[in-house]
Amino acid sequence: MSSNQSVTPVIKDIEIRQHNILTNARYEYTELQLDLFFFLVSKLRKDQKSETYELDIKELATLTGKQYHLPYLRKATEDMGSRMFEVETPERHMQLWMFRSVEYVKGTRIIEVTLSDKILPYLFNLQNNFTSYGLAAALRLSSKYAKRIYPLCSQWKDKGETKKYDIEDFKKMLGLLDDKGNDKAARISDLKSKVLDIAVKQINEHTELHVSYTLEKKGKAFKNIVFTVKPQALAETIPFDLVPAGTAPAGMQQHQVENAGRLLAQLSITTPELVATILASAAHVAACNKFAHDLKTGKHAKAHSLSGLLLTILGLKKASNGPLFDATTKKQG
Repeated sequence: MSSNQSVTPVIKDIEIRQHNILTNARYEYTELQLDLFFFLVSKLRKDQKSETYELDIKELATLTGKQYHLPYLRKATEDMGSRMFEVETPERHMQLWMFRSVEYVKGTRIIEVTLSDKILPYLFNLQNNFTSYGLAAALRLSSKYAKRIYPLCSQWKDKGETKKYDIEDFKKMLGLLDDKGNDKAARISDLKSKVLDIAVKQINEHTELHVSYTLEKKGKAFKNIVFTVKPQALAETIPFDLVPAGTAPAGMQQHQVENAGRLLAQLSITTPELVATILASAAHVAACNKFAHDLKTGKHAKAHSLSGLLLTILGLKKASNGPLFDATTKKQG
């Protein structure tokens, strides 16, 4: 990252709210389709009378750091139009579709989405029956199963533990098992290695939740799954354009830079020039990642000022006045 590159200040993650019925619905979306779904839900406004919403793909690309090519977008929304949400209520088993129409405005990166009438109550009439989770955190997850399990665990974050899900019902919810008996994770080892372990690792690394799971047996067979859900100190997520793709310093991977940036956000080290300086240095990035690990293990629990300690370790907090000292430690140290 060059020193003259503009850096967007850290902003609070946008909260998404969706009806619990949609959180627990049976549907199968790809990673791209889930990104579009999360982005759409973040745009919903109760006071908007129109049922049509504009999705600016340039804005989505800024949030995720990904490139979205038109043919893939058109294929994704085409398939979303044909894929249903299976919803259970005490009175009904419902099959719902998200879109009434999707229009791509030529010459722009705008998609106009018109929602179906039947889905609207589960997008707006939330009352107290909703799940809240972070848009940036949800978009940061790359596994489609992590993207589904994260809202599911968010629904129970105030309880500390999810309900017990029957494993077959859980598989159906995630699209792993269909009504014909086709099972993408028939062996419990496949469910763990290809779905659960990957999802848990990503959620713990990239969201404000720390989750784990337990598989319970009935007799010799596994019957239920339950997740433990705890908060962790990642309530603020860095905007994705803070660390543009492909700008990692030599010897560093992009995710290492992103992890370092997330630590700076956590410690309220937000001065753009200072953040750019830290993230441009492989040594600083490595030190930030070590500091984050030490935080998790309680090594710095007694520190008076974590931000001041980190800046001292990085050699950026000086005993006398200087540009970095003036820009940061007077505010943060």
